[in-house]
Amino acid sequence: MATYVELKEKAEDLMRQAEAARKTEIGAAIAEIKAKMAAYGITLADLGGKAKAGRGRKPKAAKSAKVAKNGKAKVAKPRKPVAAKYRNAATGETWSGRGKAPKWLAALEAAGRKREEFLVG
Repeated sequence: MATYVELKEKAEDLMRQAEAARKTEIGAAIAEIKAKMAAYGITLADLGGKAKAGRGRKPKAAKSAKVAKNGKAKVAKPRKPVAAKYRNAATGETWSGRGKAPKWLAALEAAGRKREEFLVG
């Protein structure tokens, strides 16, 4: 009977072999798919996908409309900006108090200052 270490090494070797086979076969698979798409006039949009964005750019997420029970789209109300709760008097930077604390406040707190010192009015 094989030991755990021997089985683990075999499994890792098989995974390497599988990845190598995948890499060699993927080109042929892509060529076959492209040929069928061209033959039938299928586009990426037909498949429900999106074209790749330019290098280094992420595509903006599409906002889907929310639909009410009656089938009509709900219209989102514009949100009011949240008032600043904390202000750095030295730089004028502000923070609403929501989400992760900004770097300027975290640095001042690490230096021993209290968050309450920066409360706005």
